[in-house]
This record gives sequence, structure tokens and C-alpha cells, in this order.
Amino acid sequence: MSVLTAVADALRSGAVEVVDLTTPLQESTPILELPPPFANTSRFRLEELSRYDDRGPAWYWNDIRTGEHTGTHVDAPNHWVTGRDGDDISRLPTTTMVAPAAVIDMTVEVEKDPDFLLEVAHIEAWQAEHGPLPEGGWLLYRTGWEARGGTQEEFVNADDAGPHTPGVSSECARWIAESSPVAGFGVETVGTDAGTAGGFDPPFSCHHFLMGAHKWGLTSLRNLGRLPATGAVVVVCPLPIVGGSGSPARVLALVER
Repeated sequence: MSVLTAVADALRSGAVEVVDLTTPLQESTPILELPPPFANTSRFRLEELSRYDDRGPAWYWNDIRTGEHTGTHVDAPNHWVTGRDGDDISRLPTTTMVAPAAVIDMTVEVEKDPDFLLEVAHIEAWQAEHGPLPEGGWLLYRTGWEARGGTQEEFVNADDAGPHTPGVSSECARWIAESSPVAGFGVETVGTDAGTAGGFDPPFSCHHFLMGAHKWGLTSLRNLGRLPATGAVVVVCPLPIVGGSGSPARVLALVER
């Protein structure tokens, strides 16, 4: 039996489960909102063209309006100034689109502190228990934040001091970008940086280091709790927008049961 036939049989039998990690796109899907004078991305919106009427009697279809960085999406290296000469989203390698995943779970810590930051020591402790991070794969950071995805207010969790969402420290961001073997880093929050990362050195350190190292970001994930710490394979499918800095994506995980 060929490898692909075995995989197809495992999918049919349920020995391998497909877990959808994607946030559905609709007008209420939370987005990143920047303060003035910065430009903001568009919310997702359907614009009806026809619906079995005089505009098109036998068909229903829509235009869609959205930003590259709306909902579950991929950040390309050229999204940040440190990676400005790097790849656009159309150049995401197929070996990164389908790749092994490691899942680090810090939900208990985030329940106690929404500003919790992942540190290098946390990843080192994870590796001591589970083994090395996957070469060319993804590090996925579970925080339980997907439970807040119902409204913009809960997801951004802002007060007068700004948003309060978990992320990674500047040192940890640099380590993931420059010292880890992974090709990308994924989170449940609206962006790969912590809500307070505008005050880090450098500001928005995860973007700064990750994009500068020509690695990829992945945001607004769901269902990470259904993945094992190791052994899952993720399938990341953004639109191949030539020149694009990112794209909404359908993200699946293959999990052996």
C-alpha cells in the first residue's frame, strides 16, 4: 500500500482526524484596530451581486471585501519593515504550508494574567518533556483566547491603557526567530504580538524578529486544545496574492487518533 493510500484510508476510517483551526469569516469577526492616525484593515463583508433575481436568475454570488490580515490569516515576511525585502504571501513554501506542529499550552497561566508572556524558559521546559521543536514546522501557542472570539471587545480586551492579550517576550520572540528550527509561529489572538507589545524594545517584537528572520506568522487560530503537544501536521492555505503582505487562510490539522 502506498503512503498516500494509507493516509486516505486513515482519514476515511477516522484513524486520522481533520481538525479545523480556522475562525469563520463574517462581519463580526474580530480584527486588529490601530489608533489614529494609522490606517486600519477592513472588516469582512459580503456584497451581494445576485440572488436568483433579475441580476442573475439562476445563481447566487457575492463580492467579498476584507483585509489581508482579517480573521485567521498568515503574515508574510514582507508584512514588517524588518522583512520588507522578504517573500510576499504568494511565495509561502509548500513545505511550510504542510508541516509538523508543536503545541505549547499556557492556558492556566493566561487565565491568571491576560498579559502573560511566553519566555524562552517555558519553551525549554516544553522541549525537555516533549523533545525538540520540528525542523521547518510550526510552533503553535495555546492560550485559551479563542473562547473570547465572539465579540471584538472580549477578543481585544482593551482598557484605557490599551489591549491586554497574551503574547511572547521580546527575548522569546528573538529566540523563536533566530534560534529555533521552526518556520512559523501561530497564536489564538488577533496578532502574534502581545497586547502590550507596543511598549517593548523593540516595539512589536514578534513581528520585528519573526519577519526579519523571513519566518511566517499565523493568527486567530481555534481548536488548538484538540491537538497533541507533538505529532500533528498542519495544512495552512492562504490565497497566493502576488505582492501581498498576508492573506486570510483555511488552516487544518491532521491528528492521529
